[in-house]
Amino acid sequence: MAANINFNPKDILQKEFKQKMRGYDPADVDSFLDDVIKDYETFTKENQRLEEENERLLAKVDELTKQLSVGGQATAQASQPATNVTNMDILKRLSNLERHVFGSQLENGNNSSHRL
Repeated sequence: MAANINFNPKDILQKEFKQKMRGYDPADVDSFLDDVIKDYETFTKENQRLEEENERLLAKVDELTKQLSVGGQATAQASQPATNVTNMDILKRLSNLERHVFGSQLENGNNSSHRL
């Protein structure tokens, strides 16, 4: 709760005013203060609920941040070997793949042209 709150609902309920001539109608003042107390209690409950929700959400943010941090480190570690691959490695792999896929077609094409 905020530190600058001057009254709680009980303070408002127990407040007594001095009576003067030509003053306000005490029943009217009491009725108004009863409504103020109800609103004050509602605001106090809502403020407490929001503080609890805020704490819960902050804890969730901390948890997700930690998960993201751990996940980010794992992703960075997993991607490091991929960045160490050189262009030469890629060309060798591509050459091997071409030989595997097209090699049999080239051999079959060469053999059929020799038969003619």
